[in-house]
Amino acid sequence: MVRADGRLPEQLRTVKFTRNFTKYAEGSVLVEMGDTKVICNATVDNKVPIWLKGQGKGWITAEYSMLPRATAERTVREVSKGRTSGRTMEIQRLIGRTLRSVVDLSALGERTIWIDCDVIQADGGTRTAAISGGFLALVDALNSLHEQNVIEGIPIIDYLAAVSVGKVEDKIYLDLEYSEDCKAQVDMNVVMTGGKKIVEIQGSAEEYPFSKEEMQTLLEYAEKGIEQIIEYQKEVLGEIAQKVAKWDPSPVDDEEVNRNES
Repeated sequence: MVRADGRLPEQLRTVKFTRNFTKYAEGSVLVEMGDTKVICNATVDNKVPIWLKGQGKGWITAEYSMLPRATAERTVREVSKGRTSGRTMEIQRLIGRTLRSVVDLSALGERTIWIDCDVIQADGGTRTAAISGGFLALVDALNSLHEQNVIEGIPIIDYLAAVSVGKVEDKIYLDLEYSEDCKAQVDMNVVMTGGKKIVEIQGSAEEYPFSKEEMQTLLEYAEKGIEQIIEYQKEVLGEIAQKVAKWDPSPVDDEEVNRNES
């Protein structure tokens, strides 16, 4: 079965990461998944949320937005509406908590790293692209702190990436573009570590329930796709890749920390 863009069912779109994409951010990456393009900027802020003050721990959080002409028709900026949509809030929290899952927050000191993800062109999978690109921006920001002797090492426990999978016209596909996503019978986003541990699964049936066997196939496709994305991450990081996922984390009560965000 060949798809509209010529890919096989289990094939990723063309993946490209461009580091140092903007001038000022401590970490900046343009991630391209096919025609989906997202700019991910990481900013180091020398303070933490008020509920973390005095605990010696850091924080990682995210903001997400879509430019008005990232889509086929112009989307009104949320700032013009005076409120953030529920979808945007959901995606921001997803990006933040998945990135926190692979970082030893106690090693950051009382600092916050902001991951700003701005979609400049949307063709499906914007949230998963933001996670995969946001991880690289985070690595560069942490490496910057390490090179300035602000922190010891890069406190990342494992690599992290995300991809979409779905069932379209009774066939299971990896990395859905918009034309597939908009008619999917099952739509799923999977976030996974380099060690193949699942961080988060967001999945739902759009028409009919799906079976455990289909669920297993969806996860197998996602695992293979994420494995490839992480290899691309390592390639673009070059020598820095050898410093990532070497950290031995100290015990941290992440359950209590994450409750405050959720």
